[in-house]
This record gives sequence, C-alpha cells and structure tokens, in this order.
Amino acid sequence: MGLVYADIELINAEDVALARRYVIGEDEIKKINVSMLVDTGAYNLCINESIQEQLQLPFIEKRKAQLANGHIEEYDVVGPVKVKFKNRNTVCNALVLDGSNEPLLGAIPLEDMDVLVHPLRQELIVNPEHPYFAQMKLK
Repeated sequence: MGLVYADIELINAEDVALARRYVIGEDEIKKINVSMLVDTGAYNLCINESIQEQLQLPFIEKRKAQLANGHIEEYDVVGPVKVKFKNRNTVCNALVLDGSNEPLLGAIPLEDMDVLVHPLRQELIVNPEHPYFAQMKLK
C-alpha cells in the first residue's frame, strides 16, 4: 500500500467558541484546508510551523515524542484545533513540527472521527458501517 493523503480542514477551535458567543464574526474564524498524510503509525495530529502561524493556535505545553527512527525530540503542543473530514469532525491538540514538514493525521483523530483507510483505493473514507455519524467504542 502506498501513501494515503486526505483533504482536511483545520480550524482554530478557540475562534469557533468566540464566534458562538458573538465576540468575533464567523468570517474571523481562522481556518485552512490542508492535504495531510494519513499516518496510522502516528498517534497525534501533527502540523507544521506554517499552519500553526496561519491558525494562530495558542501554545499549551512542550512534549517529547519518539520518531520512527527512535530519536526523541521535544515539540510544542498547540490547540485546540477542530479537524474536519467530510461529515466528520473532532477537536484535539496538535504537535508542531519544524519548518514546513509534512503534516500528519494520526490515529487518535482518525479513531475519534470514525474514519478508515481504504487499502485498495488508497484513500481515507468515512466508516461505511456508520455513514451518517461517528460511532465510538467505550470499552
């Protein structure tokens, strides 16, 4: 199976909350459409510095993460960010990768949105067992 990419909309979730309270207008909500690598081997949502600057996501903390090559690096965690794919969405924090590194859509947001990687078509799809809404397991 090759690499799988998906068109994802990322939204500053704090802006969404401010717009709900009429502090800012709907047109002031910072959002961006990104083609993201669907990485089931990564746990979290990972964005790069450019995306973080455009969305102006606030810093939450620093965290260490182990890379595929075994090296441990420290990253900023920002958020909250709303992640939208087709009729699914979730809200999570994101690790910020250096420079213009490729953004990754990891397992936690994938699971929360109840989406699957279709290996034959090499694309991200809404779970066909739950086409109208996300369903989670509580056990």
